[in-house]
Amino acid sequence: MSEQTLDSDRLELALRASNEGIWDWLTEEKNIYYSRRILEFLECTESFAPNLFLPPHLPIHHLDRPEFVRAVGQALEQHGPETLAVDARVQTGSSSWRWLRIRGTVVRDRNGDATRIAGSMIDISLRKAAESQIEEERHLLMNLIDHVPLQIYFKDLESKVVMSNRGMAEWLGFDSPKDLIGKHDSDLFANTHWEKAASDEQRIIETGESMTEQLECETWREGRETFVMTSKFPWRDKAGKIKGTFGVSSDVTSLVLAQRQATELAGELQQKNASYEEEVKLAREIQHALFTTKFPKVTSENGNNLTFASRYLPISGLAGDFFEVIPLGCQKYGIFICDVMGHGVRAALVVSMLRGLLATQSTKGRQSQHFLEGVNRGLASILKQANVTMFATAFHGVVDLENLTLTYSCAGHPGPVVIEANSSRQLCTERGERGPALGLFPDASYSLQTMDLTETKRLLLFTDGVLEAENKDGEQFMENRLIQLASKDTTAPMSLWLDNIIETVLNFSDGHHFDDDVCLLGIEITQGA
Repeated sequence: MSEQTLDSDRLELALRASNEGIWDWLTEEKNIYYSRRILEFLECTESFAPNLFLPPHLPIHHLDRPEFVRAVGQALEQHGPETLAVDARVQTGSSSWRWLRIRGTVVRDRNGDATRIAGSMIDISLRKAAESQIEEERHLLMNLIDHVPLQIYFKDLESKVVMSNRGMAEWLGFDSPKDLIGKHDSDLFANTHWEKAASDEQRIIETGESMTEQLECETWREGRETFVMTSKFPWRDKAGKIKGTFGVSSDVTSLVLAQRQATELAGELQQKNASYEEEVKLAREIQHALFTTKFPKVTSENGNNLTFASRYLPISGLAGDFFEVIPLGCQKYGIFICDVMGHGVRAALVVSMLRGLLATQSTKGRQSQHFLEGVNRGLASILKQANVTMFATAFHGVVDLENLTLTYSCAGHPGPVVIEANSSRQLCTERGERGPALGLFPDASYSLQTMDLTETKRLLLFTDGVLEAENKDGEQFMENRLIQLASKDTTAPMSLWLDNIIETVLNFSDGHHFDDDVCLLGIEITQGA
């Protein structure tokens, strides 16, 4: 095999791992080259693939088309920019819309004319959907804050307004909350009021103690007086450092009773929150207790041995990753690793459901593909009844220690790394070996694969938190680095081997931390004489 072919294969593997495709356009030609991954994005064949960069740009969504046309036009201008960067919704062959992040490098001749543009495309539909949801939730929150019949405001260490709701702005005579930013009470009120208010706020900042249900007489500069019931609290950042104060005020003549009720409600919510935290703590303890941390050293009648070791690093109290080692009898052991979408309580609840389904399927002694199909049907049914969109990726295998074989099936999960005497590789890299994630399609089917373990020294099962660790340049660790890393120090004890993997990935990551839960399950196979 030539070096050029190897480089091409490596590029294809890297692009497949990053879910990215490449494109290449000679600007004087109508045709354009798209890699197989981009054709999958567009849901069409090479012969029917549209050149997105040629007018009239009909596949581009009409709302994104002006920006797309502007970006392409600039790239094609004489002495224009050296790069093309635009995000747009593109209509696919199935008439659906897919968000694509389009990046390209412009090649120019001596006159500065663009002769070629080549780059990459990646599907960012899920990210765009998440951003839209976050923006909608932010909008809903601001709607709530602006429409409650209270004046809400935040002030910095100098008692200057940094944010307020619309009710506060209107109360003080401003058209918009933005007009209030930077204002001090001395800009609006007579000394008798603003000096007392500023003194109260400085005391809160110095002591960290709140001031609740304080009746204030507001004497305005023009001499009129209003009365408000005010509660003020220390405003802390995530680290707990006080960065100012925030307050809630209400016109005592119309809202004092509502304010008192809100204060009582705040106390009830605090109690409920404490109860909730206690329940979450209990759930965390139960979840940690269910994790397998002690494994038996298994020896078959012909002297073959299995040794297990694991590492579990949740990024929050409740995690969505877990694994199991399941004795099946007859010198067979089931191995299962799973990664539930998201974190926190929702992910932990799905983990609990999966553990129940896992126990049910394990008792039936099924092969891996039937095992995953049973778990998938159960999870999809539960999620449908709950009207919740969630999913989980998983890998299930059965190690036959007597015959030294591994049968396995995959549900969208990264395949294990196999360490052999003279080489290392990853399972489930072919598209046909990876079935859909659990919980999405109730009738999904999974393929069964078999491999010989006679040359295998170790197996490493993992969740994608270790792959997604990013360095300061935004580059992820990914499978190729993990395979190379797992191939080192394979004679070291299993626990040390896993610790070295974790430490190396952490050293690679920016900030020396993981952004997602991490599970590692190591399996060592030694053969009898």
